[in-house]
Amino acid sequence: MKKTRRLEGIIHGCFLILGLITVGFVLLITVYLVISGIPAIIEIGPKEFLFGKRWASTAAEPEYGILPFILTSIYGTCGAIAIGVPVGFLSAVYLSKLAGRRIRTVAEEAVSLLAGIPSVVYGLVGMIILVPGIRKLFDIPDGASLLAAMIVLAIMILPSIIKVSMTSLDAVPKEYEDASLALGATPVETYFKVSVPAARSGIAAAVVLGVGRAIGEAMAVMMVSGNAANMPGLFESVKFLTTAVASEMSYSEGLQRQALFSIALVLYVFIMLINALLNGVLKKRGEK
Repeated sequence: MKKTRRLEGIIHGCFLILGLITVGFVLLITVYLVISGIPAIIEIGPKEFLFGKRWASTAAEPEYGILPFILTSIYGTCGAIAIGVPVGFLSAVYLSKLAGRRIRTVAEEAVSLLAGIPSVVYGLVGMIILVPGIRKLFDIPDGASLLAAMIVLAIMILPSIIKVSMTSLDAVPKEYEDASLALGATPVETYFKVSVPAARSGIAAAVVLGVGRAIGEAMAVMMVSGNAANMPGLFESVKFLTTAVASEMSYSEGLQRQALFSIALVLYVFIMLINALLNGVLKKRGEK
């Protein structure tokens, strides 16, 4: 009995230490970004930095306005979610509730493979197929645009949404569905009016994961978005917050380097606010 309690105490202590290490890393990253990013914002000016419309970090008279990056990240994430969430959600419902065993097995393998593909491969395929396709379809000079980035991001978030949503739908007790069918509801009505509401928290978590993946992606969108610091337009070449840091950090110095850390700080705060907002909405719905 004493040995069992000692073992439980040791395991509890290990888990506590690991949890504290995780929290410590988050705090360390936060402190580092604040220390590295605040000086440039103060020197440039918060208004000029956050709401300036021109980024010319290597010009003779440099300008450091990141409003185009902020709006591009917002529009790109919203567009990816608008495309990817319905497709991923409906695919999860079909695979969990309607698909046969063979189809589900093949589809799950495909989704797992899709999740394991490196970002650079998504970007390469987008450059070869998607960008020329958009250029020809809409008869525009260059297909590298915000639209291409939205589509690539939508494809990249599908595995997270499908797998987590399927897990949540599979966990719904079969008694719920049997009771609905016994009352005369059709299978489709049962799945969408009983199973989906019962799995709402898991599906919402899948959406949160998708949002995080879309906001944080850099390499793939850099390859298909044109990587130009323009105000966002559907067929304009654009630059995201992530790609702004990734594309210039290797040769930056002085105020330019500090400004890139400031962009990283803005992105970090942006992600924290979105997570807090989504978690708050989910908590309120759960209470209701």
